[in-house]
Amino acid sequence: MPTELDAAAIVGLLADDDRRAVVAALTLGARTLEAVVKASGLPVDRTAKAAGRLVDGGLVVTGDDGRLLVLGAAFQLAARQALHRPPSNEHADRSPGVRKVLDAFVEDGRLMSIPTTRAKRLVVLDWLVQSFEPGQRYTERQVNALLVRRHQDTAALRRYLVDEELLDRAGGEYWRIGGALESTQE
Repeated sequence: MPTELDAAAIVGLLADDDRRAVVAALTLGARTLEAVVKASGLPVDRTAKAAGRLVDGGLVVTGDDGRLLVLGAAFQLAARQALHRPPSNEHADRSPGVRKVLDAFVEDGRLMSIPTTRAKRLVVLDWLVQSFEPGQRYTERQVNALLVRRHQDTAALRRYLVDEELLDRAGGEYWRIGGALESTQE
């Protein structure tokens, strides 16, 4: 059993509907497997499997009397650790303003969400357009292949890139017409 759970481990444990139902039942006061079955509405076998996985993962403990308990402190500790995580160096080469926006919206090279404010969206779009070589023409399929590496909503990103005059299109082809000039990203 792990002594400390980080946020990723907790999210992994809670990624399953049955395990979430078990945690919810325990959080609301169920302490035995039978009480969890009743509170969650899950069949006994699925409840036992989910509870076993939570115990193995260290989020739920079994007392000497067999009662189950969610380790609420694990959530608090994981939240504190996440807050004190060292800052990402992913965008260290950018200006402080650009870095702040990219750090808020980009994680491990993936766009986590598309900014709603235009100024922030322009920073993200400039980051995205760096994947396109100036002077090269791309089919829509090629554009989508480059964009999907960053975010699943390729249609919205294509539209934004064209609307903000970072890409242009005609005759089924796209090409870069804007954005900061810097070396392209992977």
